[in-house]
Amino acid sequence: MGRIRRFTIGNPINTEAVVQEIPVEQGAFPYFTRVQGIELKSDGDSQETMVQKDYLSYQMGPEDKVYGLGENVRGIDKRGWVYESNCSDDPHHTEGKRSLYGAHNFLVVAGAKVFGVFLDYPGKLTLDIGYEDMDEIRITPKDWNMDLYILEGEGVLGIVESFRQLIGRSYIPPKWAFGYGQSRWGYKCEEDIRTVVKGYRENNIPLDSVYMDIDYMERFKDFTIDEGRFPNFPEFVEEMKRQHIHLVPIIDAGVKIEEGYGVYEEGVENGYFCKDEAGKEFTGAVWPGKVHFPDVLNTQARGWFGRKYKFLLDQGIEGFWNDMNEPAIFYSEKNLGKVMKELKSVKNDNMDMWEIFAFKDLVNGLANNPEDYKSFYHNMDGVQVRHDKVHNLYGYGMTRAAGEAFEELEPEKRILIFSRSSYIGMHRYGGIWMGDNQSWWSHLLLNLKMLPSLNMCGFLYTGADLGGFGADATEDLLLRWLALGVFTPLMRNHAALGTREQECYQFTRTEAFGKLIGIRYGLMPYIYSEYMKAALRGKMLFCPLAFVYPDDKHAREVEDQLLFGESIMIAPVYVQNAKGRYVYLPEPMKLVRLKGMGQIEEEALGQGHYYIEVPLEEVVFFIRPEKIVPYTEPGQYMEEVQGKEIKLLHFASGAAEYELYQDDGYGKDYGNPAHITKLRVEGHTIEMA
Repeated sequence: MGRIRRFTIGNPINTEAVVQEIPVEQGAFPYFTRVQGIELKSDGDSQETMVQKDYLSYQMGPEDKVYGLGENVRGIDKRGWVYESNCSDDPHHTEGKRSLYGAHNFLVVAGAKVFGVFLDYPGKLTLDIGYEDMDEIRITPKDWNMDLYILEGEGVLGIVESFRQLIGRSYIPPKWAFGYGQSRWGYKCEEDIRTVVKGYRENNIPLDSVYMDIDYMERFKDFTIDEGRFPNFPEFVEEMKRQHIHLVPIIDAGVKIEEGYGVYEEGVENGYFCKDEAGKEFTGAVWPGKVHFPDVLNTQARGWFGRKYKFLLDQGIEGFWNDMNEPAIFYSEKNLGKVMKELKSVKNDNMDMWEIFAFKDLVNGLANNPEDYKSFYHNMDGVQVRHDKVHNLYGYGMTRAAGEAFEELEPEKRILIFSRSSYIGMHRYGGIWMGDNQSWWSHLLLNLKMLPSLNMCGFLYTGADLGGFGADATEDLLLRWLALGVFTPLMRNHAALGTREQECYQFTRTEAFGKLIGIRYGLMPYIYSEYMKAALRGKMLFCPLAFVYPDDKHAREVEDQLLFGESIMIAPVYVQNAKGRYVYLPEPMKLVRLKGMGQIEEEALGQGHYYIEVPLEEVVFFIRPEKIVPYTEPGQYMEEVQGKEIKLLHFASGAAEYELYQDDGYGKDYGNPAHITKLRVEGHTIEMA
């Protein structure tokens, strides 16, 4: 293990992101210097002002690359932009954005010097990675209360492995959660879900889960069922299970204010909601209108909210997704009153440019207003903390509430849970999805580039909304996105209300969709083994080529190919109308072309650059030298794959070995040596021990 050094600045809030106790060192910390003083800034309009500067600075070399920061826009190498750790409800993931739903303050600088830095700081943090000055990193917190960890080790991978040990083991979902899932905001009743399941089953397209968005609730109230739409919910859950379908309901952060609603009344009675400065429950609004927010940073309130999941567990539910937990606020009670008053005062029916912009900004500024996040407080076990100081911990706290409750309520069983908002540390309790993306080709590529950055921060169970959440998907986009999704741990097609219906059976190439998703199930022995080993051993599942081939100048520049586990390299097509793509092989590899698990073509290729044709209906990947990929016959659901004969793809001229991990997919005896089978290939001989 590499060296980890901890430095404390001010009075940090304990985020519980780390699990190892690292002693605090005194004196100056390495690599970074704290720059303080006055800076002359221009506003771009011939106006100059004096600005106080106070930030951590590191001078980068010309060849330095910067990796990490988890869920963020732009490339795998984060150099050249400014990022903000400030969990944000923003579905427009364009290059100009500085923050998305997660706050993942870990990065690695790789160049003449190689080191990692983790800033354990839950407030707003600005990370300028060569924006103001192309050769300088500037890190600016809102205040100077943080733990700063410096990590050194053998290369980038060694540093990442040290960090993963520092923050603890990644979440492990049930095995069925690796199957294909279908979701859409707009499945309103039992019949809608039956239609989806029928569409998949009749077209022989594999499916393991259907996700239930906010429509299943009684008027958007957490831990309720709309009995008009789902008149006997436990029976419906069982009906779906008989068809090997798991229902996965959504849980939102805001609790509706309504007399007679038990969750609301209990929360008020016991003081479990966040308070305003006067000590009253803070009132915001989301889907149901006015809500209070559970104080999930308070131990007692967190335990109370987590145990509410029992309502759905008792009805047979085995998985959840947490949403709106940045927390998203459509408006606050206080701010809405102020804006309505200003709108009513407007009498002008001939507004100029500035007046109409100001008018629009009044309404647009209602949602997720920074002033609202300064208007409520958490009781962190006796200490009152203003929300904006710990904003990035809210999604973490909500998912931790669920994870801790599952340990109490279902101690022997894995329950699926993943979240929209997160902070490092939440990776121990659940996974994340990459938020409300769009049906854009650029977001397919963004999906690929986020994977290693998230793995660095401990988030292994992750994936994007395949096909895109917003806008209208096309058939070719969905096929190409699924060809990447074959490899992502969370493989879920999700779309927004009002967009084109993008269930796979809605398109013309239903047979192609069935075979393509079938490849996911056929490769499950490898996918599941690699996930479990990465989680249990603190490894990455997805790696940039630069991490494994650091001395290869071509590999260091490749950002659209990833190593997946120990044996495979993936290179998905992400350009509309492309018939294939260029690929760089840093060493000899075997090209594997799959037209379904029953049609496998293999070709050995030497090190170098290639153009590879990739038809829409095919999945292509590459096997590294002396490596093995176990696979099996596909099925229509995960249980159908379990126990089937294991076959091997390999690229072995001599001997090659592989550790196959297999368990029942539900229990938690992860360390049982019986789960490991040693596979060995030598010449034409295959051994299993």
